[in-house]
Amino acid sequence: MIEKGYKLWVKEVNDRGGLLGRPVKLVLYDDKSDRTLTGKLYRRLIEDDKVDLVLSPYSSPLTSEASIITEEHGKLMLAVAAASVQPWQRGHRYLFQLYAPANRQFMGILDMMARKRYRTLALLYDETSPFNIDIANGIRRWAKLFKIEITLDVSFKKGKEELPDLVSKVKETDPTGLILSAYPPDSYLLFDLLKSENYKPKILSMPIVPAHPGFLKKIGSFGNNVMGPSQWEPIERIPFPGTKEFIKNFERYTGHAPSFHATSAYAACQILEQAAIQKGSLDQQKMRNHIAALDTVTVLGRFKVDPTGLQIGHNSIIIQWQNWKKEIIWPRKMRTAQPQL
Repeated sequence: MIEKGYKLWVKEVNDRGGLLGRPVKLVLYDDKSDRTLTGKLYRRLIEDDKVDLVLSPYSSPLTSEASIITEEHGKLMLAVAAASVQPWQRGHRYLFQLYAPANRQFMGILDMMARKRYRTLALLYDETSPFNIDIANGIRRWAKLFKIEITLDVSFKKGKEELPDLVSKVKETDPTGLILSAYPPDSYLLFDLLKSENYKPKILSMPIVPAHPGFLKKIGSFGNNVMGPSQWEPIERIPFPGTKEFIKNFERYTGHAPSFHATSAYAACQILEQAAIQKGSLDQQKMRNHIAALDTVTVLGRFKVDPTGLQIGHNSIIIQWQNWKKEIIWPRKMRTAQPQL
């Protein structure tokens, strides 16, 4: 999806005559989700291919690795798929985040729980992942703010070995809500375990998998009422400029609706394009200073970063599956349906 977002922008900018009058060529390599290979490929892009602009890879770990190389060469990187806060704690000047940070992604769920006066929550998280650790830290912060007690707060390293016992502990404490912060394999395992226990808390949430369009096809009816964060959804009523046109153009180009991954990739290219146009140059320092000072709205949403490059303008939305359909339930101004809590 990220690649398709990049390619759509390249097509459109070339249809407009190129960037600063020059045709744009996209150079892509397969990093195979390998950190070491990612670093080597970004060095190749900059030192051998001598690219003018650099686009980011997928995930916080790969973005961290790539940004070491881009920072070394003074190359801008807009991170289109990195939600962990850790890459922005290293003093880098050329790295900017588009996603709402992981530690803010569950704010909406805790807010809705508090409004319903739900007071207990179990938190399970993968301690091997900075992204999931950041989520857990954020949940603790918002739970304290909203006066929600975390009755079970447990980390794990190997979901396949540890989650069965943890699910039994959750069932024993029987909290109103259960949040699992983990990657898809462990999330899908959780569903299998909950089904086998015939147990489902009123609030059931995790990152990543609920936002997938094919979520209920994989999980079945058990997935109804499950909720989770999303950076964006392909719904034309979302009040960001260019949303309607972007959805139509993406569908025409690819044959299917865009995900938030594609939208983030496209939004990053929008920002780079406007920075180059405003400065009349691809000079990385000039473009960097322009982007660092921006407070704007892209198709993904608001873009504004703090002095470290961490995103502070964009917030996640919360989606929930209701009657086999994905609905936006938070924030209120974007709701497509009332939350079923």
